[in-house]
Amino acid sequence: MTMVTDTWQLATELGQLLLRKKWSVTTAESCTGGGIAYHLTAIAGSSAYLDRSVVTYSNKAKQQLLGVRSATLLQFGAVSEETVLEMASGAATHAKAELAIAVSGVAGPGGGSAAKPVGTVCFGFAVKGVLSSNRLHFEGDRQQVRQQSIDYALRQSILLLTAYTN
Repeated sequence: MTMVTDTWQLATELGQLLLRKKWSVTTAESCTGGGIAYHLTAIAGSSAYLDRSVVTYSNKAKQQLLGVRSATLLQFGAVSEETVLEMASGAATHAKAELAIAVSGVAGPGGGSAAKPVGTVCFGFAVKGVLSSNRLHFEGDRQQVRQQSIDYALRQSILLLTAYTN
């Protein structure tokens, strides 16, 4: 139960930061299936900073809705820093949002490989057009990997917004 409470606290803190900066956020989610957006919209008043989010579970959706290039998907795969950077950039552009959060990963129990084992999750962020990405590995079952991914995305967004000075 603590993890869920922490998630709501993280979503609340991110929302307060967005309100103070008068910024908006959008998400482009794959393995989290809208979980980040779910937690953001659970906060009363979130419509002041969240206009839209997309769940792009398939490669086709990533291409059609976010402009991820087929060459990127072919060369690096859906679970890659290259792909989540394109997801974040596309989401920010379409939503005209100052902050975009993108996530794609292997939540399990199947689907992993030697190069990308179950628990591998890539995160992309666009903050006022500046892109950054991370690739992490989480332990646990499908739900635990997804929850840790949601928490990390919220926590990292708070750090990025706190560090942004312009």
